[in-house]
Parts: sequence; C-alpha cells; structure tokens
Amino acid sequence: MREGIHPKYHDVTVTCACGHTFQTGTTKDVTEMKVEICSKCHPYFTGKQKLVDTGGRVDKFKKRYNLN
Repeated sequence: MREGIHPKYHDVTVTCACGHTFQTGTTKDVTEMKVEICSKCHPYFTGKQKLVDTGGRVDKFKKRYNLN
C-alpha cells in the first residue's frame, strides 16, 4: 500500500440524546460526536415501541373508524 494516503484513525466519544455515552473509532477530525438515537434507546434493540403522532393522525384514524 502507498504511504500517506489514508486518513488518521482515532478514538471518539459518542453521546446519545438519551444520555448514554460510548467510545468508537473515526476518521473525522473531532473528539466528541452527538447522535439522536443509539442501541440503548432504539425500539429495535429495546423492544419498546414508541408511537409518534404527527399532526393528529392517530386521532383522525380513530375518529374515522369509530375506535374511541
């Protein structure tokens, strides 16, 4: 392999919006990264489903099919 063509690889601390932090490697020139979701709070890994109602869609559906 040619010398000097690869980016530097170093450790970085990743902080999730839920407060969980962990270490990983990156080629970005940063020391800390922030993410919105991680394996500690993602529904696929936790088994908990979060229902996000955008613009009252759930209420509109219930009203349409009389599911109140």
